[in-house]
Amino acid sequence: MSVNASPSEAAARVPSPIPASLRASGGVRVRIACTPLGSRPLRIAESGGYRVRFPRQAGLCEGVLINTGGGVAAGDRFTVEATIETGADAVLTSQAAEKVYRSDGPDAETTIRLDLKRDSRLDWLPQEQIFFDGARLRRGLEAALAADASLMLAESIVFGRIARGEVLTTGLFRDRWRIRRNGRLVFAEDIRLDGPLHPMLTRKAAAGGGRALATVVYIAPDAEKRRDEARAALEDASSECGASAWDGVLVARFLSLDPQALRADLARFLERFRGRPMPRSWQM
Repeated sequence: MSVNASPSEAAARVPSPIPASLRASGGVRVRIACTPLGSRPLRIAESGGYRVRFPRQAGLCEGVLINTGGGVAAGDRFTVEATIETGADAVLTSQAAEKVYRSDGPDAETTIRLDLKRDSRLDWLPQEQIFFDGARLRRGLEAALAADASLMLAESIVFGRIARGEVLTTGLFRDRWRIRRNGRLVFAEDIRLDGPLHPMLTRKAAAGGGRALATVVYIAPDAEKRRDEARAALEDASSECGASAWDGVLVARFLSLDPQALRADLARFLERFRGRPMPRSWQM
Protein backbone atom coordinates (compact mmCIF):
# COMPACT_ATOMS: atom_id res chain seq x y z
CA MET A 1 0.00 0.00 0.00
CA SER A 2 1.27 3.48 -0.78
CA VAL A 3 -0.17 6.78 0.45
CA ASN A 4 1.24 10.04 -0.91
CA ALA A 5 -0.69 12.76 0.84
CA SER A 6 1.00 15.97 -0.30
CA PRO A 7 4.13 17.45 -1.87
CA SER A 8 7.18 17.70 0.36
CA GLU A 9 7.70 20.96 2.22
CA ALA A 10 11.41 20.34 2.82
CA ALA A 11 12.52 23.37 0.79
CA ALA A 12 10.42 25.68 2.94
CA ARG A 13 11.84 24.51 6.26
CA VAL A 14 14.38 26.60 8.09
CA PRO A 15 17.69 24.79 8.79
CA SER A 16 18.06 23.68 12.38
CA PRO A 17 20.26 25.87 14.59
CA ILE A 18 21.22 22.84 16.71
CA PRO A 19 24.48 21.12 15.64
CA ALA A 20 24.18 17.53 14.43
CA SER A 21 26.66 16.50 17.14
CA LEU A 22 24.02 17.27 19.77
CA ARG A 23 21.40 14.98 18.21
CA ALA A 24 20.80 11.58 19.76
CA SER A 25 22.26 8.72 17.78
CA GLY A 26 22.51 5.09 18.79
CA GLY A 27 20.78 1.79 18.91
CA VAL A 28 20.66 -1.80 20.05
CA ARG A 29 21.99 -4.99 18.48
CA VAL A 30 20.96 -8.33 19.97
CA ARG A 31 21.43 -11.99 19.06
CA ILE A 32 19.10 -14.52 20.68
CA ALA A 33 19.75 -18.26 20.53
CA CYS A 34 18.32 -21.52 21.82
CA THR A 35 20.32 -22.80 24.82
CA PRO A 36 19.88 -25.65 27.33
CA LEU A 37 18.10 -23.08 29.53
CA GLY A 38 15.77 -21.98 26.75
CA SER A 39 16.03 -18.97 24.44
CA ARG A 40 18.54 -16.45 25.76
CA PRO A 41 20.39 -13.37 24.49
CA LEU A 42 23.95 -14.39 23.62
CA ARG A 43 25.13 -11.00 22.45
CA ILE A 44 23.98 -7.48 23.28
CA ALA A 45 25.48 -4.25 21.94
CA GLU A 46 24.14 -0.83 22.99
CA SER A 47 25.09 2.67 21.91
CA GLY A 48 23.93 6.21 22.55
CA GLY A 49 21.00 6.48 24.92
CA TYR A 50 19.42 3.18 23.91
CA ARG A 51 19.30 0.03 26.01
CA VAL A 52 17.66 -3.39 26.06
CA ARG A 53 16.87 -5.34 29.21
CA PHE A 54 15.74 -8.95 29.65
CA PRO A 55 13.72 -9.35 32.86
CA ARG A 56 14.14 -12.79 34.36
CA GLN A 57 11.00 -14.76 33.64
CA ALA A 58 10.68 -18.52 33.69
CA GLY A 59 10.45 -19.94 30.20
CA LEU A 60 10.36 -16.55 28.44
CA CYS A 61 12.89 -14.51 26.49
CA GLU A 62 11.39 -11.03 26.56
CA GLY A 63 13.54 -8.02 25.67
CA VAL A 64 12.47 -4.49 26.63
CA LEU A 65 13.87 -1.65 24.53
CA ILE A 66 14.55 1.57 26.46
CA ASN A 67 15.16 5.08 25.12
CA THR A 68 16.81 6.87 28.04
CA GLY A 69 16.13 10.23 26.37
CA GLY A 70 12.40 9.73 26.89
CA GLY A 71 11.39 10.31 23.28
CA VAL A 72 12.46 11.08 19.72
CA ALA A 73 13.46 14.61 18.72
CA ALA A 74 14.47 16.24 15.44
CA GLY A 75 17.52 14.67 13.85
CA ASP A 76 17.67 11.66 16.22
CA ARG A 77 18.79 8.34 14.74
CA PHE A 78 17.77 5.02 16.32
CA THR A 79 18.55 1.53 14.99
CA VAL A 80 17.50 -1.89 16.28
CA GLU A 81 19.07 -5.04 14.85
CA ALA A 82 17.85 -8.42 16.13
CA THR A 83 18.97 -11.88 15.03
CA ILE A 84 16.92 -14.86 16.19
CA GLU A 85 18.96 -18.00 15.77
CA THR A 86 17.72 -21.47 14.79
CA GLY A 87 14.96 -22.74 17.10
CA ALA A 88 14.91 -19.65 19.32
CA ASP A 89 11.69 -17.96 20.48
CA ALA A 90 11.68 -14.32 21.62
CA VAL A 91 9.58 -11.23 22.27
CA LEU A 92 10.84 -7.67 21.82
CA THR A 93 8.82 -4.75 23.13
CA SER A 94 9.34 -1.22 24.45
CA GLN A 95 9.34 0.19 27.97
CA ALA A 96 6.53 2.67 27.28
CA ALA A 97 4.74 4.58 24.56
CA GLU A 98 7.27 6.74 22.74
CA LYS A 99 6.78 10.44 22.04
CA VAL A 100 7.89 11.93 18.74
CA TYR A 101 8.48 15.61 19.44
CA ARG A 102 8.08 18.70 17.27
CA SER A 103 10.98 19.19 14.86
CA ASP A 104 12.93 22.38 14.34
CA GLY A 105 13.87 21.19 10.86
CA PRO A 106 15.54 17.76 10.51
CA ASP A 107 13.72 14.44 10.32
CA ALA A 108 14.09 11.80 13.03
CA GLU A 109 14.83 8.31 11.75
CA THR A 110 14.10 4.87 13.18
CA THR A 111 15.44 1.74 11.48
CA ILE A 112 14.50 -1.83 12.42
CA ARG A 113 16.32 -4.87 10.98
CA LEU A 114 15.18 -8.37 11.91
CA ASP A 115 16.78 -11.67 10.88
CA LEU A 116 15.00 -14.94 11.72
CA LYS A 117 16.81 -18.22 11.16
CA ARG A 118 15.30 -21.69 10.68
CA ASP A 119 12.40 -22.69 12.94
CA SER A 120 12.67 -19.47 14.97
CA ARG A 121 9.94 -17.15 16.23
CA LEU A 122 9.87 -13.44 17.06
CA ASP A 123 7.01 -11.29 18.34
CA TRP A 124 7.87 -7.62 17.69
CA LEU A 125 5.45 -5.72 19.97
CA PRO A 126 6.53 -2.14 20.72
CA GLN A 127 4.04 0.18 22.37
CA GLU A 128 2.54 3.04 20.39
CA GLN A 129 4.36 6.12 19.13
CA ILE A 130 2.67 9.45 19.93
CA PHE A 131 3.15 11.97 17.14
CA PHE A 132 3.29 15.63 18.26
CA ASP A 133 2.31 18.57 16.05
CA GLY A 134 5.26 19.49 13.83
CA ALA A 135 7.04 16.15 14.31
CA ARG A 136 8.97 14.65 11.41
CA LEU A 137 9.63 10.91 11.46
CA ARG A 138 11.00 8.44 8.93
CA ARG A 139 10.54 4.84 10.04
CA GLY A 140 11.88 1.82 8.18
CA LEU A 141 11.51 -1.89 8.90
CA GLU A 142 13.31 -4.72 7.12
CA ALA A 143 12.92 -8.39 7.98
CA ALA A 144 14.41 -11.56 6.53
CA LEU A 145 12.86 -14.91 7.49
CA ALA A 146 13.77 -18.51 6.85
CA ALA A 147 11.01 -20.49 5.14
CA ASP A 148 9.79 -22.08 8.40
CA ALA A 149 10.30 -19.08 10.73
CA SER A 150 7.39 -17.18 12.33
CA LEU A 151 7.22 -13.41 12.72
CA MET A 152 4.54 -11.34 14.42
CA LEU A 153 4.80 -7.56 13.93
CA ALA A 154 2.57 -5.00 15.63
CA GLU A 155 3.12 -1.26 15.19
CA SER A 156 0.76 1.53 16.20
CA ILE A 157 0.82 5.32 16.05
CA VAL A 158 -1.29 8.08 17.61
CA PHE A 159 -1.55 11.37 15.74
CA GLY A 160 -1.61 14.14 18.33
CA ARG A 161 -2.15 14.35 22.07
CA ILE A 162 -5.88 13.76 22.10
CA ALA A 163 -6.38 14.62 25.79
CA ARG A 164 -4.89 18.08 25.16
CA GLY A 165 -7.03 18.69 22.10
CA GLU A 166 -3.96 18.87 19.88
CA VAL A 167 -4.59 19.28 16.15
CA LEU A 168 -1.74 18.38 13.83
CA THR A 169 -1.22 21.40 11.59
CA THR A 170 1.94 20.06 9.95
CA GLY A 171 4.46 17.23 10.07
CA LEU A 172 5.95 14.26 8.25
CA PHE A 173 5.31 10.56 8.76
CA ARG A 174 7.14 8.27 6.33
CA ASP A 175 6.86 4.53 6.97
CA ARG A 176 8.49 1.83 4.83
CA TRP A 177 8.26 -1.96 5.43
CA ARG A 178 10.03 -4.68 3.46
CA ILE A 179 9.72 -8.33 4.57
CA ARG A 180 11.34 -11.26 2.78
CA ARG A 181 10.75 -14.94 3.36
CA ASN A 182 13.31 -17.42 2.08
CA GLY A 183 14.78 -14.57 0.02
CA ARG A 184 11.48 -13.61 -1.65
CA LEU A 185 9.69 -10.33 -1.00
CA VAL A 186 6.31 -11.21 0.57
CA PHE A 187 5.21 -7.91 2.12
CA ALA A 188 5.94 -4.31 1.13
CA GLU A 189 4.22 -1.17 2.32
CA ASP A 190 4.89 2.55 2.11
CA ILE A 191 3.03 5.39 3.82
CA ARG A 192 3.87 9.05 3.34
CA LEU A 193 2.00 11.88 5.05
CA ASP A 194 3.68 15.24 4.57
CA GLY A 195 2.28 18.70 5.25
CA PRO A 196 -1.03 19.64 6.94
CA LEU A 197 -1.73 16.30 8.61
CA HIS A 198 -5.18 16.98 10.08
CA PRO A 199 -6.91 17.52 6.71
CA MET A 200 -5.16 14.43 5.33
CA LEU A 201 -6.32 12.24 8.19
CA THR A 202 -9.94 13.34 7.73
CA ARG A 203 -10.05 12.04 4.15
CA LYS A 204 -12.08 8.86 3.75
CA ALA A 205 -9.35 7.29 1.63
CA ALA A 206 -6.79 7.94 4.39
CA ALA A 207 -8.05 7.66 7.98
CA GLY A 208 -11.60 9.02 7.83
CA GLY A 209 -10.92 11.21 10.86
CA GLY A 210 -9.21 8.47 12.86
CA ARG A 211 -6.40 9.59 15.13
CA ALA A 212 -4.90 6.20 16.03
CA LEU A 213 -3.99 3.34 13.74
CA ALA A 214 -2.22 -0.01 14.03
CA THR A 215 -1.00 -2.72 11.70
CA VAL A 216 -0.33 -6.34 12.62
CA VAL A 217 1.54 -8.59 10.20
CA TYR A 218 1.92 -12.32 10.84
CA ILE A 219 4.19 -14.31 8.54
CA ALA A 220 4.40 -18.04 9.18
CA PRO A 221 3.69 -21.37 7.48
CA ASP A 222 0.20 -21.41 9.04
CA ALA A 223 -0.69 -17.75 8.42
CA GLU A 224 -3.40 -18.32 5.81
CA LYS A 225 -5.03 -21.12 7.80
CA ARG A 226 -5.48 -18.76 10.76
CA ARG A 227 -7.50 -16.07 8.96
CA ASP A 228 -10.84 -17.08 10.47
CA GLU A 229 -9.23 -17.32 13.91
CA ALA A 230 -7.92 -13.77 13.51
CA ARG A 231 -11.33 -12.46 12.48
CA ALA A 232 -12.96 -14.15 15.44
CA ALA A 233 -10.44 -12.45 17.75
CA LEU A 234 -11.64 -9.07 16.39
CA GLU A 235 -15.36 -9.62 16.82
CA ASP A 236 -15.89 -7.49 19.96
CA ALA A 237 -13.45 -4.69 19.03
CA SER A 238 -14.74 -1.12 19.16
CA SER A 239 -12.19 0.06 16.58
CA GLU A 240 -12.69 -0.26 12.86
CA CYS A 241 -10.68 -3.36 12.05
CA GLY A 242 -10.33 -6.33 9.78
CA ALA A 243 -8.02 -9.17 8.82
CA SER A 244 -7.03 -10.82 5.56
CA ALA A 245 -4.50 -13.48 4.53
CA TRP A 246 -2.69 -14.53 1.37
CA ASP A 247 0.50 -16.29 0.30
CA GLY A 248 1.71 -17.07 3.82
CA VAL A 249 0.95 -13.57 5.18
CA LEU A 250 -1.83 -12.45 7.53
CA VAL A 251 -2.54 -8.74 8.05
CA ALA A 252 -4.86 -7.09 10.58
CA ARG A 253 -5.61 -3.35 10.61
CA PHE A 254 -7.04 -1.11 13.33
CA LEU A 255 -8.33 2.46 13.12
CA SER A 256 -10.00 4.53 15.85
CA LEU A 257 -10.83 8.04 17.01
CA ASP A 258 -9.89 6.91 20.53
CA PRO A 259 -6.26 5.84 21.10
CA GLN A 260 -7.08 4.06 24.36
CA ALA A 261 -9.80 2.03 22.68
CA LEU A 262 -7.43 1.05 19.90
CA ARG A 263 -4.72 0.06 22.37
CA ALA A 264 -7.20 -2.14 24.26
CA ASP A 265 -8.46 -3.75 21.04
CA LEU A 266 -4.92 -4.36 19.80
CA ALA A 267 -3.76 -5.93 23.08
CA ARG A 268 -6.86 -8.14 23.27
CA PHE A 269 -6.36 -9.33 19.70
CA LEU A 270 -2.66 -10.06 20.22
CA GLU A 271 -3.32 -12.03 23.40
CA ARG A 272 -5.99 -14.15 21.75
CA PHE A 273 -4.15 -14.73 18.51
CA ARG A 274 -0.73 -15.40 20.07
CA GLY A 275 -2.10 -17.48 22.94
CA ARG A 276 0.22 -15.62 25.30
CA PRO A 277 -0.18 -12.69 27.71
CA MET A 278 1.05 -9.31 26.59
CA PRO A 279 4.52 -8.23 27.71
CA ARG A 280 4.62 -6.90 31.28
CA SER A 281 5.49 -3.36 30.17
CA TRP A 282 2.13 -3.17 28.35
CA GLN A 283 0.32 -3.92 31.60
CA MET A 284 1.91 -1.16 33.72
